[in-house]
Amino acid sequence: MKSKYIWVGTFILVIFVIGVMATLKIKKIDKLSLNSLEGTVLSYNQDNLIIQDTNNAIYTFRMEDKDISVGEHIILEYMGVIDKLKNLQDNQVVSYKVVNKNVDKENNEGIFSKFYQQASKKMETMTIDQKIKQLLLIRYPDKDISDIGGYVFFEKDFKDKTSEDVKKMINSLQEKASIPLITAVDEEGGKIVRISSNKNLVSEPFKSSKELYENGGLEAISKDVKTKSSILYNLGLNVNLAPVVDIADDEKAYMYPRTIGKNAEITAKYATTVIKASKGTDVSYVLKHFPGYGNNDDTHINEARDVRTYDDIINNDVRPFKEGIDMGAEAVLISHNIITSIDEDNPATLSSGVHNLLKVNLGFTGATITDDLDMGATKNIEKKYLKAILAGNDLLIVTDYDTAYREIKTGVLDKDVSEDLINQATLKVLAWKYYKGLLMENEK
Repeated sequence: MKSKYIWVGTFILVIFVIGVMATLKIKKIDKLSLNSLEGTVLSYNQDNLIIQDTNNAIYTFRMEDKDISVGEHIILEYMGVIDKLKNLQDNQVVSYKVVNKNVDKENNEGIFSKFYQQASKKMETMTIDQKIKQLLLIRYPDKDISDIGGYVFFEKDFKDKTSEDVKKMINSLQEKASIPLITAVDEEGGKIVRISSNKNLVSEPFKSSKELYENGGLEAISKDVKTKSSILYNLGLNVNLAPVVDIADDEKAYMYPRTIGKNAEITAKYATTVIKASKGTDVSYVLKHFPGYGNNDDTHINEARDVRTYDDIINNDVRPFKEGIDMGAEAVLISHNIITSIDEDNPATLSSGVHNLLKVNLGFTGATITDDLDMGATKNIEKKYLKAILAGNDLLIVTDYDTAYREIKTGVLDKDVSEDLINQATLKVLAWKYYKGLLMENEK
């Protein structure tokens, strides 16, 4: 009888040991099969999460309803291996972490990071309407619009005016604004001149980058930036939507006359020269048109598709942007070209993939700005202003202010875009204004 109990006890012990070993084995296998994916949320509802990873591949996972918003950058942990041939993955999602709430708050090396605390306090005093308006950079209109992010001025706005006329025009706008305005202009030189088209303001038009380089090299470009900045700042302009650091090798191409007309190496040196020379001038310079315009058609008129390979764009066109960013560029302007190797459906301005390339791969922490969303290439795209926010832009250049504002506000009310995403962009805009000294620490 005693041996029977011993046998039963031994049997139970063996079963217990086998169970423990099996459990440990399962845990070991589970740990080994746990993988992670980093990317941007393209779509999310209570059933499915669609995410675009840092290599621009798109995957769909089943997930229970979580506090995730479209446009957020997340790290997703899941079981097993992704099947790239499937649209909807079978993998169990174990956890996720949002890594871009309160842009760069956790990144002490971000270009505006020292000003996020001040910007955050300022933002706490603002309504959702005021936040949305801060994201709009509009063409200077015939009527004043208060509390926007800023204005873009064109040649017509300076025609026949004296320096005092321009100062009065801009000072009047700043005095009415509760938050100081970005006052921007495309003073590239050469084909695109705004203030220097008027001899009352500048004795002769600023020269193109190509002419400056050919006659005086990078030294002439550096001197030109400092001279130009001094004149712009004196007139009340604080952002120059230049330099064009695109590479075009076809002299008949739309963008060619606006480029320096050289290869990636020299164009990159041009980018770093401009950014370096601009520091301390109180005028910010904006690298454009990311990720590189190439020989594509004029997006002011129609859609343009860039069909070059991803490697071609990365190894050539992106280099000037990367080196300009490393030199301390505060802002980058995104093109309207459809970069088919990254996103076959959306212009770069409306593409999360393009913004991933800029922010994740290149590590850009400054302000992202759209090209004018009322240009031909994007004019007929539905909900383009909302899509621009969801893609990751901080400032939207628009001509149709009323429609842009209403569309974004409706998007917030309908929960097509989260207020958190609006807060991220607003925080960036305000931090840039603190960085530039437009907003001061004790300013209400």
